[in-house]
Amino acid sequence: MGVPALLVDFPRPGAPDYSERAKLLGRQWPVFWKVGNNFFRPISTLGIFGYAFSAYAASKATAGGVKGDWRIYAVAAVCHLTNVVHSAINMQPLNEKIEALSGSVGEKHEAMAVELAETWIQRNYVRIVCPLIAGTLALFQTAGIA
Repeated sequence: MGVPALLVDFPRPGAPDYSERAKLLGRQWPVFWKVGNNFFRPISTLGIFGYAFSAYAASKATAGGVKGDWRIYAVAAVCHLTNVVHSAINMQPLNEKIEALSGSVGEKHEAMAVELAETWIQRNYVRIVCPLIAGTLALFQTAGIA
């Protein structure tokens, strides 16, 4: 939610304050990055292990009340694992490029400030959709709907 807010009233490339705003974006970025990592990484880890355990328990059919097809829980675990892999492969390099804006990186790199942030927003949809799918599947499975 913070990234779109960083782009509100962002000047166009070539505008007098564009360079300064690009550097500000680069300086603000590590805060978003750190907070996101500290908050969401444990949640994803718990999600992976929680769904994996639910899959295991459902496969044994003796786990206190866990019912249903273990494969649904396994898919939920894989959805969270997909987030971790996507974050490492696709998001981490993008995060580093955005953070690099804080230094004197030259006009060419600064000209990409909005483009980098918008790319981040687009790629972040994967990190929204995967847990949504995982949670929905698990809820339906646990409720006995699936």
